[in-house]
Amino acid sequence: MPMSVTIKDVAKAAGVSVATVSRVLNNSAAVSEETASAVNNVIKEMGYSPNFLGRNLRKCETNNILAILPSTEHTVYSDIIKGMQDAAYPNYDVLLSTSNSYLGTEMRLLDMLFNRTVDAAVLLGTQLDAQKLNELDKQYNIALCCERVSDAKVLTVSINNEAAAYDAVKMFLKRGKTRIGLVTTGGNTDALSSADREKGYIRALSEYGIGFEEKYIYRCSYDYSDGCKALKYFMSLDKPPQAIFCISDLLAAGVIKQAFMDGIAVGSKLEVCGFDNISLSEMYTPGITTVSQPGYEMGKTVIGKLLENMRGTEKNHDMIILPHKLIIRGSTQS
Repeated sequence: MPMSVTIKDVAKAAGVSVATVSRVLNNSAAVSEETASAVNNVIKEMGYSPNFLGRNLRKCETNNILAILPSTEHTVYSDIIKGMQDAAYPNYDVLLSTSNSYLGTEMRLLDMLFNRTVDAAVLLGTQLDAQKLNELDKQYNIALCCERVSDAKVLTVSINNEAAAYDAVKMFLKRGKTRIGLVTTGGNTDALSSADREKGYIRALSEYGIGFEEKYIYRCSYDYSDGCKALKYFMSLDKPPQAIFCISDLLAAGVIKQAFMDGIAVGSKLEVCGFDNISLSEMYTPGITTVSQPGYEMGKTVIGKLLENMRGTEKNHDMIILPHKLIIRGSTQS
C-alpha cells in the first residue's frame, strides 16, 4: 500500500470519479447510499485521510486567526486572549504565538498569513511601521490590539494611554504630592503605550505648574526586580518622590516590595500606582492602586470587528478606544 493514499487512488479503487469521492467526503445528498457506502469502505480499507487543510486553502478559509504577542511578560494579555477566543467561537480558533519583540520572528510568524494557513492576524504589539502595516492591510485581514502604531490605517482596539496616565498622576497631585516619580520602559523599540503614558505624566505635572525633571524618571524593563531597583534609585535622591507612578502592576509590586524591605510605609509615607489591574494588584499587601484596562472587552471587540472586515466588502480602519478606570486601593490611602 502506498505511504500516502490520494483521493485519486480511492476513486480508482472504488471505480468512481474523483468528484464522487469528494461528494462522499462532504456528505452530499447527490450520491446514492449504495455508492457512498462503497466509497467509504474503500476509504477505510486504504486508510485514506483527507487533507482538510488543503481543501480549506482552496476555499481561502482555514477558520484560524493568528494572535502574535510581543512577549509573555504582560499578564493583561490573558484577559485579552480570553475575549478573543470567546468572540471567535465556535467558527474560528485563535492560534497564539510570541515574537519576543523581534521583527524577524514576527515576519516568520506572519508567513502563516501570507501562505493562507490562517485567515487573519491580530498583533498585540508590533515592530512593523505604519507603511508596512498599511501595505499588508491592503492584501490581508489584520488588526492591532493594545498597542497603536502612529499613522497606521489599520483596525486598532486600545485605550487612551495618555489620558489614563494623566488621570493616575492627577490623583497624586490632588492629594498634594508635588514630587512624583515615573517608572517606565526605555529604549528605541518601546511600544507607543509607554511613550503615551509618559506624555500623560508630563501633562498632569504641567497643569499643576510643576516642571518636568528627568531625575524623577526611572527607565527599565517590565521585570518585577526593576521596580525594586527603581525605588532604591529614587530613595538615593536628595529629595525622593512622595509618590510613584509605574506603567505596569509588576513594576509597582517591585517598588512596594522594596519599600517594605526598607521600612518605608506605602500608602502614607510613599504612595504607589500601577497599571493594568492584574490579579496580583488586588491580592498584594497593600492592594495596588492601578489603572484598569478592559482586556476582555478589547479582545472581544478586536475579533468581532475583524470578522466583520473578513465578511464585508469594505474594511473598518477605525481606532477604537475603550474606557479605562482608576481603581483606588491601599497603596495610595494614607
